[in-house]
Amino acid sequence: MNMEKSSNTAAYTGIISAIAASICCMTPVLALIAGTSGIASTFSWIEPFRPYLIGLTILVLGFAWYQKLKSQKEIDCECETDDLPAGKAGKTKLIQSKTFLGIVTAFAIVMLAFPYYSGIFYPNTEKQIILVDKSDIKTTEFKISGMTCASCEEHVNHEVNKLNGIVNSKTSYEKGNAIIEFDKTKTNEMEIEKAINSTGYKVTDKEEN
Repeated sequence: MNMEKSSNTAAYTGIISAIAASICCMTPVLALIAGTSGIASTFSWIEPFRPYLIGLTILVLGFAWYQKLKSQKEIDCECETDDLPAGKAGKTKLIQSKTFLGIVTAFAIVMLAFPYYSGIFYPNTEKQIILVDKSDIKTTEFKISGMTCASCEEHVNHEVNKLNGIVNSKTSYEKGNAIIEFDKTKTNEMEIEKAINSTGYKVTDKEEN
């Protein structure tokens, strides 16, 4: 019983740590769905701890599987001496618990991989731009603080592309910037900066390219 309890505790801990590892990337998506862009960067402070949370998830789930497999061996041994119905009941319970742990493990993997597929949750806001005069096109690099993953990039691009006159928006959380091409007759740097800041991430500097 204690082995079963410790295994379940490890499984639940794995779920929590897996969610915590990706919550900084899940928040922008939730903010988009809820229509409250400003909360997108709420959990960005967790990002430095992501490798440790991933390690914790792998460790506790590995321990949980070890406990399950160990209990299976014990049940197999008991079947040789105990009555058959009791042995079958033990195996049935083990199969059910292993199924539960398998579901937990799959869920944890999906959560840990979230930053790599989060872009699918963002609608395409790119518009077809008809250029009348190329001299009206301006390119500016915006330095941005607070971004931690690809989900943050998508969120910034999504908000910027809502503006009229945006030709191209390329955001990088690794470089901490967004390079925006825009038609200066339709929008300006102040409007773009306002759109970026509305996500919860902050423009710290800008430079015309």
